[in-house]
Amino acid sequence: MAEKMPLERVLERISLLKKKLDSLRPLSSAESLRLKEHLVVEWTHHSTALEGNTLNLQETRLVLLDGLTVGGKTLREHLEVVDHRDAVEWLEDAVRGAVPLTEGLVREVHRLVLKSTLPKEAGKYRRGGVRIAGSRHVPPPAGDVPSLVQGMVEVYNSMETEHPVKRAAWLHWRLVWIHPFVDGNGRTARLLMNFSLMKDGYPPAIIRKEQREHYLDALETASLKGDLEPFIRLVAGQVEESLHLYLEAVGIRKPN
Repeated sequence: MAEKMPLERVLERISLLKKKLDSLRPLSSAESLRLKEHLVVEWTHHSTALEGNTLNLQETRLVLLDGLTVGGKTLREHLEVVDHRDAVEWLEDAVRGAVPLTEGLVREVHRLVLKSTLPKEAGKYRRGGVRIAGSRHVPPPAGDVPSLVQGMVEVYNSMETEHPVKRAAWLHWRLVWIHPFVDGNGRTARLLMNFSLMKDGYPPAIIRKEQREHYLDALETASLKGDLEPFIRLVAGQVEESLHLYLEAVGIRKPN
């Protein structure tokens, strides 16, 4: 078996791909629109599917791009994907406006995620204990949540010298470790991770539903053992895929 490439070399490779992409920017308006539509649909489909939404990729596209409803699917599932799309678009505006990560931004992203399906809890911290299905990690008491989220923001904002992929992965993991909300923690964490990546000029990382077991195992390893490397590697792999997608849009194909 080939020896695993050291993480720092993986991150160096990603940095080189981003540098190549930066040299080709700006992309044409047609390329930019096509990539945006593709990524918003893929991101929304996989992020909601990870939480049990049964709309498939084509159905998600019909709901988001054509405004259609899908027979046999629940109203909640339709609302989940529309709310997620709205949260993505809000974050894209925040990135363009150079809005920093704050506790208020974290809560606003969560409000957008749950605004139609659980409006009474949208943007509000949990008021009791919570358990994560299938995980041995026990999130901290509800009374600690506000100070922990504020601490998360402060640590994140102090991590400017870290590689952007490491920083984004840490933010995602830390939010789900705190588990500040009664529902929507995973979707909010993935949105914040990609907010971080996009602020640093990277395309979003799409954690795919087929990776669910690997994804949850990597988060569990980070929470129980303090080892974030498996999760950083997972995120890095998805960032690399997105970079190749952008490069292919301008005619540079991924090496075999």
